[in-house]
Parts: sequence; C-alpha cells; structure tokens
Amino acid sequence: MAMNDEPTTNRRLLDWVEEWAAILSPDAIHWCDGSPEEYDLLAAELVNTGTFQRLNDDLRPNSYLALSDPDDVARVEDRTYISTTNPTDAGPTNNWRDPATLKAEMLELYRGAMRGRTMFVVPFSMGPLGSPIAHIGVQLTDSPYVAVSMRTMTRMGSAVLDVLGADDFVPCVHSVGAPLEVGETDVAWPCDADNKYISHFPETREIWSYGSGYGGNALLGKKCFALRIASTMARDDGWLAEHMLILGLTSPEGVKTYIAAAFPSACGKTNMAMLVPTLKGWKVETIGDDIAWMKFGDDGRLYAINPEAGFFGVAPGTSVATNANAMETMWGNSVFTNVAMTPEGDVWWEGMTDETPEHLTDWRGENWTPATGTPAAHPNARFTTPASQCPSIAPEWQDPAGVPISAILFGGRRATNVPLVTEARDWDHGVFLGSIMSSEKTAAAAGARPGPVRPLRHAPVHGLQRGRLLLALVVDRRPGRGLQPPKAVLGELVPQGHRRELHVAGLRREHPGTEVGRRTGRRHGIGHGHPHWPGSHDRCHRPRRHRRGRRNDGAVAVREPRIMGTRGGAHQRALRHDR
Repeated sequence: MAMNDEPTTNRRLLDWVEEWAAILSPDAIHWCDGSPEEYDLLAAELVNTGTFQRLNDDLRPNSYLALSDPDDVARVEDRTYISTTNPTDAGPTNNWRDPATLKAEMLELYRGAMRGRTMFVVPFSMGPLGSPIAHIGVQLTDSPYVAVSMRTMTRMGSAVLDVLGADDFVPCVHSVGAPLEVGETDVAWPCDADNKYISHFPETREIWSYGSGYGGNALLGKKCFALRIASTMARDDGWLAEHMLILGLTSPEGVKTYIAAAFPSACGKTNMAMLVPTLKGWKVETIGDDIAWMKFGDDGRLYAINPEAGFFGVAPGTSVATNANAMETMWGNSVFTNVAMTPEGDVWWEGMTDETPEHLTDWRGENWTPATGTPAAHPNARFTTPASQCPSIAPEWQDPAGVPISAILFGGRRATNVPLVTEARDWDHGVFLGSIMSSEKTAAAAGARPGPVRPLRHAPVHGLQRGRLLLALVVDRRPGRGLQPPKAVLGELVPQGHRRELHVAGLRREHPGTEVGRRTGRRHGIGHGHPHWPGSHDRCHRPRRHRRGRRNDGAVAVREPRIMGTRGGAHQRALRHDR
C-alpha cells in the first residue's frame, strides 16, 4: 500500500489512519494539502473517470459539472442515525441505533471497501483557522469528488494540521462502498445504492458514512459535523451549533447589526443571506448562508462564526431575480451537481432564466427539450462555490473572534395560512414560536418522514433532545454553566426596551387571487386571525384563550396564552424542562 509522506507528528491521528487503512484496504493513501495544484490534479482525474465534465472556460472558468447516480441525489434521512447508549439522548426526531450493534454492522461493510481505490486523508477546520469558536476534523474518503468539494466547503489541508498540532480532532470515515477488483472498470458515480448509512456517535464524537457520495451524506464537515456532532459538543460545553444564516445589516446612519436566522434546507437561507436591499441607505452583507456556531464572549454577548468556507446551495429557482449575488458568486471555480448543460458548455436549471433553452443535456445525461416533460435539473441540484467570491461577503466573515449577534429569526417555507412576519412579545415567546413553527418538505432530503419540518426540531440538523435545545436558547440555568441571560446578550437592533425576536414565513410564494392585504393591511390590523402575532396594540383575536389586563401605559396587555392540546402541552413542558 503506497502512502505519501506523513505531514504530521500527531500520534493519535497517525494511529487512527493506520487502523482504518487496515480495515478499508485502499491501494494508496494520500494526505491532502489543500493546494491549488492538488485541486487541479484531482479535478483532472475526475474528468478522466467521467465524474466531472469541464465547462466552457470562456463562460464558467475552472468549473465542472457532475452527474450523480439517480439513486444518490439527496440526504438519506431514513438511513441517518444518532447512535447513543441511551436512546433518549438521540432525541425524539431522529433515528436511533445502539452503538455496538451499528458499528459491528458497518464494520462488515467497511472491510475491503476501498480496495482498488485511494484513501484521501482530509484535515479540515470548521471555522477560521485558530478561532476559539472553530473546531478541527479529519475525514477519510475514497471519493476525489468529496476531496475537491471539501477544499471549497472548509479550510482544508496542511495549514489545518499545523494548527491541530498534537490536539484532538473529530474523526470522520466515509466510503462510497464500491471496491474495485483488478481490471474492473469504474463507473462515473460509484456508490452502494442499497446500503447507505450516515451514522453519528455523539458520545465518542465520531462520524461514519457509507454508500453515498452525495452532499451532506459524504461531505462530513457539513450537516454531520457542523450540526449533528457539534450540537452535542455545544450542549456539553455551553455554546450553540445551529442551522442558521448570518448576515450583517448596516443602517443609513452607519450602525451595523448582525442577525442569525434559522430555516430548514431549501427554504431561502441563501437568498436571505445574500439579500439586495431596496431601502435607501441600507446595506446587507453575508457572513454565512447555512450554519452558525455561536459562543459567549467575555463581554457576555453571543458571537457567531460561519464554520464553512463555501456555499453548497440549491440551484433550481436561483436566478438574477431571486438571488443576484449568488449568480455572481458562481462566475467560476465552481462544481455543479445534477444541473443541466447547454450546448455551449454552460449550466442551466429551472428558474435560472425567463426563457427555457430549446435543447439541453439533462441531469441524467440525456437529451432534453421542453417537450420532454421532466425537469432538466434535479430539484435538489447544487452549486459548490467559494464564499470569498460572493459580492456581498462581509470583510469580517473570516474574523476568528466572530460577529456579535443581536437578533435571531426563525422561518421556513409556507405558501398558506402563515403571516409573512410575526413579532414575538419577548425572548421566551420567540423561542416558543420557533419550536412550533413548521415548513413545507423540500427536495433536500430523501426518505424523510411525511409532513412538515421545523427549524428547531428538523431531524437532519441536530441530535439534541428538543427540550434541552429550547432550554439552551431560553437560558441555561444549571449550576456552573456560566451563561448569561438572553436579555443581557441581545444587542441594539431596535431601541432599548423593545428587543424582539421575529417568526418569519420565509420567501413566500404568491398565488393568483391571494389577498395578502387581508392579513397585513391597515383595516384588519397587523396579525389579524393569528393568536401568536400581536398587533400594534398587542391585540389578540382569541379572547377565550387569553386573559387581558391593562398596562401602565394604557395599552392592552396579553398574558401568556394557555397552550391547547397534546402537542402544545408537550412544547410547554419542553420549555419548562430543567428550569
């Protein structure tokens, strides 16, 4: 077994690589250094094997198209496991497996899984190198597609090993599960469609992935580390790892405020993070579009970093009209997966242009015309592109100290029955609204349970118990935790004494005949018909479920509503848990 020079003296890391090499049996081991030369070499290899098609350099410089196996196009939620000794520690929204049983099952699949292939050792940092909020992981993979994508999505390479030194790391193991026998011809997208496992072991901080080469199943720094394992690390150490965008908002007076917002996948986080303001004098800058890691600073404020270095965004629906900054970000140095290709050698997807091309090669590699009757790009087709190329990227997005968060929004994608924006009465009420909010199911996940998903209880994004996560957002009052009350952390997004949290219905579709004004218009008052959306005088239109009082300033005050039904009671108990 060939191996390039070991670039570290970290004994635990070297022993771990050697142990897994004995199990996986690769033909060679390559330690990724993260250099441009390495990227170009791996990309050329992917072109030779048919995984990549190089796009027209005049139209999309240094960019590639990858078409996956039709059975490997999204996260596999039904094969995603949180494996803990105590089943309740996996949380009520996740798939639980016993650690010993699951590891034994997967080890049988891993034995010899990399035969005929190269094992890439990918050291990566989630967050700016040296940041006190960042953490380091190392991924083993037999997929060069994963290796080049990890270079875009994380800080990857030799510099990470220099920062790691002899310290600990999060071990991540991935195989596409397609060993090659001597003389066997490889396929363009190797995977094991019938055996997919995306397994997390929070107690030992391990991630094991097998069978899939796509997205969050294979890029283990993303959902697996940055949300699922990190949420457990955050719970234990007193910080937050959340499915949230981060943006900077500067007022005409030059006051800059940073906001985090939680939406499930494919619900507009990237669009909001790259928002182009139409209000005169206002400026919006992008810190991150998907994940936020937040820790308390010495001043008691909550500071956030974007742990990623790139964007892995949903392509269909992205256009100059919906997200001009994203379109400009993808000018080059990008990998597109499962989009269509034009005859000129560029990419196309539904919603990208007003006019549909007359002829394309679709995401299955077949000839396509508007009369074909199927989408040219898969609904979960993706673009992978460096965040540094975004026109709206904030200068401080790489600041190791992070940015101070002044407000948190919860949102999702709902076409009906939800007000566009709801303002919470106070912090605790905002946490409650976030816990009960739901969103339409999207194409980002395969095998998902039916029904809506929720920003705070979205199965793919964390392994915490619901009550503990809500408690962390409200305030952790356990002895010795040292966290400040939320009201001491909030900044000055709005005037003193009026700090709020918003409950957002996402980038809502408008249907013909929908009278949006009936909900938001002056005649009916803000929040008409919605019991958790107080109007300009804190009015509520369900008087039988609320008790009214009179505040000192003369306005009508609404006390906390009685939560009705089994589901409401569960959420109320969750908010009371350990308090």
